[in-house]
Amino acid sequence: MEIMTKPVAVLAGTPVDTQMGAEVLEAHGITPMNFPLSRIPPEQAYFQVQPLEKKRERVRGVLREAMDKGCGSAFVYCNSLSGAVDFAPLSEELGLKIVTPMDAYGSIAKAHKKLAIIAYNAQAMVGQDTAMMRANPDITMLTASVSQVAIDIEAGYAPEEILRRNHLDLLMRYFEACGCEALVLGCTHFPYVSEALRAITRLPLIDPAEDMVRILIED
Repeated sequence: MEIMTKPVAVLAGTPVDTQMGAEVLEAHGITPMNFPLSRIPPEQAYFQVQPLEKKRERVRGVLREAMDKGCGSAFVYCNSLSGAVDFAPLSEELGLKIVTPMDAYGSIAKAHKKLAIIAYNAQAMVGQDTAMMRANPDITMLTASVSQVAIDIEAGYAPEEILRRNHLDLLMRYFEACGCEALVLGCTHFPYVSEALRAITRLPLIDPAEDMVRILIED
């Protein structure tokens, strides 16, 4: 695997998920530089429903700051942010490679017929649905917004307690009963509870982060 020579800017909703993204890169020998856009999940959710140009200008400023600090590419480790801002025009405008979770959903969709997805909010769900349907028009998706899970993760609850507080066992039974092939972790916070999830569902878990890293290091 090629080791990137310049730092990679990690953009995400809060310091917590930004650091999670940084740890994903570090595990692959890539140097991250963190750029959280907000302090807490509700603040990030509010940002995502602001006027399009306001969001674009804020993200453009963060990306320019990252480039000024020597970053050679960007890793957007946030599904809902990726659904709320179109990063492709910014990538072209700035001449900067930008990888988001939405880049990974195409390959995931091509390999499946029916998927369960847990997401943070509707911003993420729209982006995920669009990316998957473009790649595989025949795919069926059952999606649930479970924003409280991310909030509980940020608050530091143990994974098993988070699943109990949010009744995710009932949601997993629904996905299983509907014949889903796998469960997509559609929020970058959710790998925090992945081991606990495996204990309560027979569905294989899919984390888009690995595909994101592969796309990032591709020439």
